[in-house]
Amino acid sequence: MRPPICIICDKDFRDSDEGGVIYFKKRKSDKKWTEMMEKKGMVGHPPYAEWFCGEHFESAKALEHLHIDEALKILSKKFKIK
Repeated sequence: MRPPICIICDKDFRDSDEGGVIYFKKRKSDKKWTEMMEKKGMVGHPPYAEWFCGEHFESAKALEHLHIDEALKILSKKFKIK
């Protein structure tokens, strides 16, 4: 798992209780990734999950029903990031 650094603002919040990881709706490729990791007994940061600081967490949580690429597109526009 990657360290808790917000995908929106790059804030590192390892020493804070704010924020968290959001697991978005799995795409077909995400399901294959999960199956492969389970089969090989491996762990890692899922391609359908991302870290969000306290400032961006609730906005991301509201979009967890979407695929990560859809959610990040919406969040990028909302928070005016590239």
